[in-house]
Amino acid sequence: MSTRELTFAQAIREALDEELARDERIVLFGEDIGAWGGVFRTTEGLYQKYGSDRVIDTPLSEEGYVGMAVGIAMTGMHPVPEIMFGDFITLAMDQIVNQAAKMRYMTGGQVAVPITIRATMGGGRSSGAQHSQSWHAWFAHVPGLKVVVPSTPYDAKGLLKTALRDPNPILFFEDKVMYHKIKGPVPEEEYLIPLGVADIKREGKDVTIVALSRMVHTALAAAEKLAQEGISAEVIDPRTLTPLDEETLIQSECKTGGAVIVDEGYTRFGVTAELAAVIAKGAFDYLDAPIERVAAFDVPIPFSPPLEFATIPDEERIIQAVYRVLEGRRPQ
Repeated sequence: MSTRELTFAQAIREALDEELARDERIVLFGEDIGAWGGVFRTTEGLYQKYGSDRVIDTPLSEEGYVGMAVGIAMTGMHPVPEIMFGDFITLAMDQIVNQAAKMRYMTGGQVAVPITIRATMGGGRSSGAQHSQSWHAWFAHVPGLKVVVPSTPYDAKGLLKTALRDPNPILFFEDKVMYHKIKGPVPEEEYLIPLGVADIKREGKDVTIVALSRMVHTALAAAEKLAQEGISAEVIDPRTLTPLDEETLIQSECKTGGAVIVDEGYTRFGVTAELAAVIAKGAFDYLDAPIERVAAFDVPIPFSPPLEFATIPDEERIIQAVYRVLEGRRPQ
């Protein structure tokens, strides 16, 4: 396949563009996504290309437009509501958790809700406690929802195109910092990435680092530093939380004997806890040390940059966690 470099935001936009052209049932909803092109420019040009009937600017009411999207999804459309700041997805929790997630089950399969909700996540922009949170774990807890958390432009495009062809409600989380800072090769040809298939971003033999979204890049940077000390770290990106590729996580742990799990969400009752439980159950006899978890501190995210960055996992925290897992095997 021939490729070119795209930013994370460009990959998202290209997926939306291609799927809008492919399927007339797809319609986008969101705040400022139309003529302005979205606050993060992920819908730039789509309003001019597809018109106001398919790229719809909404009032500042997540409750309203997500509810409307759930309703039209039941009629056979595939709406794509965008939550500009994922923190405010809380305003649409009833529509997502009590309606979209349960409708297929409650109707015995007679009613599907094909909806893809795009929501931002992540701190690091000095946006404050109400604009910097990562709530993907909430929705992975809800039966009936699928949760996608891509880390690269390649993954973002392929997974979003798959989500837009899925008949189930999907939460698609995009880290705000990656939109314009992360670039990568994306094929020019059509491709899809199936949900529920993890990706090994870096092969290794001494320790497994499992990371999500932007933390994949932090984990890869930590793995590079560890390699300079003779420590070979394998970095795995689950890519989707539900469905979850448990087999890849377990196989890696059986190979390396140690695991560090990294996520920008909060530590308590979060993604790191669930992934640790999966690995502990599936590879218990192969664990050489307790599983380490590296996640956001359990505090509201500060506005002050020095305090904010102190709460977000970084390379040094990952490296120290690897040292603790390896214990006496650390090179002197």
